[in-house]
Amino acid sequence: MTIETIEKEFQNKVSSKITIQNEGIERYRVFTPFMFDDGDHLAIVLKRDNGSWVLSDEGHTMMHLTYEMDEKSLQAGTRQKIITNALSIYSVSDHDGVLISRISNKDYGNALFSYIQALIKLTDLSYLTKERVKSTFKEDFFALMSETIPENRRTFDWHDEAQDPMGNYKVDCKINGMPKPLYVFALNGDDRTQVATISIYCFERWGRSFQSLAIFENQEDINRKVLARLSDVCGKQYSNLDANKQRIVGYLKEVIH
Repeated sequence: MTIETIEKEFQNKVSSKITIQNEGIERYRVFTPFMFDDGDHLAIVLKRDNGSWVLSDEGHTMMHLTYEMDEKSLQAGTRQKIITNALSIYSVSDHDGVLISRISNKDYGNALFSYIQALIKLTDLSYLTKERVKSTFKEDFFALMSETIPENRRTFDWHDEAQDPMGNYKVDCKINGMPKPLYVFALNGDDRTQVATISIYCFERWGRSFQSLAIFENQEDINRKVLARLSDVCGKQYSNLDANKQRIVGYLKEVIH
């Protein structure tokens, strides 16, 4: 099948606006009308690889997503599930961030159609509503703590069984193994911040010896009075999880040693 025939099949099956441009030996750039929300077009290359034709984005899609999201957030939690499901549905494989679709039975048109659907599905990550992003915050928090703190030194959703058998005053992650355990709170709104404040007050009243750390999804969203009350009792705070991951990891590693 000639490259002209392949281009015609792309146009018939996907869009009449698709064109192909030669970029070297058995390598062609596929231009489509599909783009990210910022106007940047999807990057697609048709090339020979290990004896067969493949479609590849050469890492462009994942790189583009990291413009707005932390790379590690794409490798865990809800975002990772969205990526894995999209690639599985459309038979696209992930090779260290390079998305590959092998063309079988010379079915070029349908292969490109499925490949573009997969890439567009991934761009949906950029459209996650604020509520949806909040749903990933807790998962991103748990992923960070799991990666940083050894399993035998952390307890998620901990509560004081003696003083609080009903679990009304929970700590998102308790880190032990130090003279004073560290109580870590993941806060994504006024309600959670107020509960954390009350919990810390209760722990103090019960005579608990501990350190406290608050990690916010976005501290700027918290009511000033609510934040002020937490600041009175909480030892350490980080205003944003995504922007402070390295600082948080550094602080935790310093604390646990």
